[in-house]
Amino acid sequence: MQGFTFHAPTEIVFGRDAEARAGALVKKYGGSRVFVVYGSGSAARSGLINKIAGLLESDGFKFFEFGGVSANPTLSHARRGVSEAIKFEADFILAVGGGSAIDAAKAIAHGACNREIDIWKFWKREAELVKSLPVGVVLTISAAGSETSASAVLTDGETNEKRGLSSERNRPKFALMNPELTFTLPKYQVACGVADIMMHTMDRFFTQPALNETTDEIAAAILRTVIKNGRAAIQNPSDYDAASELMWCGSLSHNGITGLGYPFDFSVHQLGHELGGRFNVAHGASLSTMWGSWANYVRDVNPARFAKFAEMVWEIHDGSDEEKSKTGIEKTVAYFKEIGMPTCFGELGIGLQDCKTIGELAESCVFYGKRLVGNFKPLDKNDVAKIYEAANRPS
Repeated sequence: MQGFTFHAPTEIVFGRDAEARAGALVKKYGGSRVFVVYGSGSAARSGLINKIAGLLESDGFKFFEFGGVSANPTLSHARRGVSEAIKFEADFILAVGGGSAIDAAKAIAHGACNREIDIWKFWKREAELVKSLPVGVVLTISAAGSETSASAVLTDGETNEKRGLSSERNRPKFALMNPELTFTLPKYQVACGVADIMMHTMDRFFTQPALNETTDEIAAAILRTVIKNGRAAIQNPSDYDAASELMWCGSLSHNGITGLGYPFDFSVHQLGHELGGRFNVAHGASLSTMWGSWANYVRDVNPARFAKFAEMVWEIHDGSDEEKSKTGIEKTVAYFKEIGMPTCFGELGIGLQDCKTIGELAESCVFYGKRLVGNFKPLDKNDVAKIYEAANRPS
């Protein structure tokens, strides 16, 4: 096996009524003035925010509610949150929601603890993040895995830049995970979550070199579990068994365990971020849109790796590596279609894009020539443009 360092410090409370532990966990991790961050309304409409507020109040906490986080959390909204958290003198940030609320909470925690630094400087790598306020999570969406990950994503609405920040300071102190809180999600949102969980796993699986058998087995098991239970949860969002499997897989897919010993690729995430930043599309949908085009473009670099994916995930054992690699890609794209996820620009709903837009997407993706994208096949601007061109198809 190749060497690795694994650090996943988030305390997990999993199961029915897990959210009832909010006050106890906030107290355990030193909170007294709790800044509650949530989304654009569903957490409030469902009564969950009132429930959390009641729990905090009964446990003697001061708290402030800050809603309105969008599906692609924006820099401007996070900056407002920082200002409000400082004014409230928050010492703990509690996210109630999915990846967007959690990422916004992380940004607010960083800004409130580093008042002299604009938060965007952390995402632009212009300032080093060395301290932050503690963050806790009440999870309501199985998707991003941000409840246990070292990642957080923000979008600058003025420039359409969507950037990710990886830092151990992003790790929440705790995550309260009750699968029942996902029961009211629309089926499309469940499907977007399935795509996101799969991509967090696949963006780690497709890497070079790849020699850690246990890491591969964990990744493949998560993918098989998500594929099976994704079908069940989309058919019946209140299927507790399916919802619970997806929720736990979402956390495992992005806490680092599915890529131990490997350099990360994450090309598809970078390609998808550009679509999310420019067109404000759902994150999971941007990933399913780009995966097939990326996979077909890079497959020839290492067909054996794609063949192994086909064998371990889709149980495809007949044929050459070349044949199995093609079939594995086809099976994955077909699954995305089956659960209602887009696989090209037309299906994503953004329409066919002209050459100028394709060029701008590619330029932005490589940070205007400052980086190559990915590890499996490092992609320059021309490579990225060709992948976008392959995805630029009508529905």
